[in-house]
Amino acid sequence: MSVAEGAPKHGQVAHLLPQTYKRLVAEWLEEDTPSFDYGGFVVGEEISEAKLLGKSKGVVAGVPFFDEVFKQLDCSVQWHVQEGKSFEPVTHCATVRGPVRKLLLGERVALNTLARCSGIATKSADLLALLRKAGYQNTLAGTRKTTPGFRLVEKYGMLVGGCDPHRHDLSAMTMLKDNHVTSAGSITSAVASAKAAGGFAVKVEVECQTFEEADEAISAGADVVMLDNFTGEGVKVCAKQLKEKWGRGKALVEVSGGLTEENVEAYVCQDIDVISTSSIHQGVKHVDFSLKIVPKSGGGPGKGESTEV
Repeated sequence: MSVAEGAPKHGQVAHLLPQTYKRLVAEWLEEDTPSFDYGGFVVGEEISEAKLLGKSKGVVAGVPFFDEVFKQLDCSVQWHVQEGKSFEPVTHCATVRGPVRKLLLGERVALNTLARCSGIATKSADLLALLRKAGYQNTLAGTRKTTPGFRLVEKYGMLVGGCDPHRHDLSAMTMLKDNHVTSAGSITSAVASAKAAGGFAVKVEVECQTFEEADEAISAGADVVMLDNFTGEGVKVCAKQLKEKWGRGKALVEVSGGLTEENVEAYVCQDIDVISTSSIHQGVKHVDFSLKIVPKSGGGPGKGESTEV
């Protein structure tokens, strides 16, 4: 079960973030303006306000990153659509206030992060809804095929969308793939070495291509077996055999490999504990947002803009 689905009501997904995310934001701002702010010189320091407009349907995600961008620039943000909520275009999602130069200084960094994170949350929520409609009640997870330097944002988007982020990095879990097994000599040897290195606190997962490999992995002490690149029918047969032999508490059965919204329903069965896919965060369409400075003459809704919150 994901954090978004199963967390206590007093806990928010944002509470999971390490303080280091603020350093990431500072680095993004430094990258975007490494020397002089020529455009900012044009507009000056007059206190202004800007509307964050959601221009395509989606789920809002990435609020802590958006907020931190403007906090570091001495601006404030008031949200009208809460994180994790969906909206229809065009919706006034938030209002940002501060020196106009600072609003423009943070605009692109904040929008890029919000658009990408919201796109992942939207795709995650959509695929999860599809699986729930198909009767799958277990875990949908992302993968580690994330963007270097942007992993925290992408994993955060999965959580907001209701999915499990899977392992965050090589230190979070030991996943033994074909190259590990080849180098170690066998699945049994690879699992034994992984258990010795990680101890009781680090789970071990083994990528398997056949029932026999999965059976050996569980026998060796693997906590999770990943059935990789099976057909839908092949997964159902293999998972059922594993559960019948080892029971439901011995090891988790995960299925992965090229799963998308077009084919994932064929893999749905309750013998599968985890469905993992990179389709919820790789090549995902961004949610379209824009930041519009309110004219000095007033701030009425723009054409087609919803004022509902």
